[in-house]
Amino acid sequence: MSDNADAVLEAMIKMNKPVRPGDVATETGLEKEDVSKAIKDLKKDGKIVSPKRCFWEPA
Repeated sequence: MSDNADAVLEAMIKMNKPVRPGDVATETGLEKEDVSKAIKDLKKDGKIVSPKRCFWEPA
């Protein structure tokens, strides 16, 4: 897993609610494009799920 993916997952755990990619970008200081790539990787690995459209949370 990349450093960005680690940071995104940590931010999601810390925020403790379903979040949008923009919220994660604000929390981590990463660019939205980098957050989107990390989310794609995390989703592929089964580490995050989407409880509703455009929102993500740890699996």
